[in-house]
Amino acid sequence: MNPAKVAGTILVALVLQVCLLARFSYDGAQPDVMILLAVAAGFVAGPEKGAVVGFASGLAFDVVLATPFGLSAFVYTLVGYTVGVVAGSVIRSSWWIAPAVVAASSAAGMVLYALVGELLGQATLSGPPLTAIVVVVAAVNAVLAPVAVRAMRWARVSDADHRRQPFFAR
Repeated sequence: MNPAKVAGTILVALVLQVCLLARFSYDGAQPDVMILLAVAAGFVAGPEKGAVVGFASGLAFDVVLATPFGLSAFVYTLVGYTVGVVAGSVIRSSWWIAPAVVAASSAAGMVLYALVGELLGQATLSGPPLTAIVVVVAAVNAVLAPVAVRAMRWARVSDADHRRQPFFAR
């Protein structure tokens, strides 16, 4: 993956998360597009790249959160890696596979985030209901899945590879 393109994608997603999506709330639950990047990277580029993008996006999100520094990075790394491992065995011929994988893994990631937070002594289960968080994050991320997958495919192609491809194959 091209590090500059991945960093730019993470920065754009962080700005959208903090400036736009933080305003939307259902029963206290807010969308989380930073985990979407980890899931999309694992889906597109495999477990190692999913873990790296998950760590980077989680670390970027941890900067603006009040939770312990590294909690999001840890959980998003695990989710990105797991999606990469599982996605290797998934047939991707249907249009609905990416949104379904994103919804399921985003929901699992939010549950894992709450459990790890509780293990670390954080009150992650005392805020908004966990079901509301899971539903909101899974639904928003499923809708945004095609955009995130396209962005990770774009970030995966380096400039040198892009120049070697014929125009119609891009």
